[in-house]
Amino acid sequence: MSPNSDKTVSVLLVDDDEINNFISIKLIKKALTSSNIMACLNGKFAIEQLLEIQRKDPDKLPDYILLDINMPIMNGWEFLDEYKRLNVDPLGKSKIYIISSSVFSNDINKARSYPLVKDFISKPLNVEKIKELFNVAQV
Repeated sequence: MSPNSDKTVSVLLVDDDEINNFISIKLIKKALTSSNIMACLNGKFAIEQLLEIQRKDPDKLPDYILLDINMPIMNGWEFLDEYKRLNVDPLGKSKIYIISSSVFSNDINKARSYPLVKDFISKPLNVEKIKELFNVAQV
């Protein structure tokens, strides 16, 4: 199936910054013609949502998880550890990207050390980064 087909792309944003989420949602909707976006303000809530989806219908797990590192309650690293421990996505449907404003090389290297993490993307997001991320062909 080509990335330009009409398949709806599902995205889970995990970021405690509501303004950032609002902007990210706008950008994703602009970059993708058909998207279904859910936002969670911390890793714990995101894990609960994902477990609920997995219990009901694992096919509905998001295609992409955009994960911030610094969040209250459960940060990005803790989220990744829980996600793996609970085997939330045994079939590996969701592609996880760390989205962070951190410029510390230890964060970038730590993100890349997780087999679950596809890449580290620095904030702020823009339409080009999103299109690249979701393999949307440039028209």
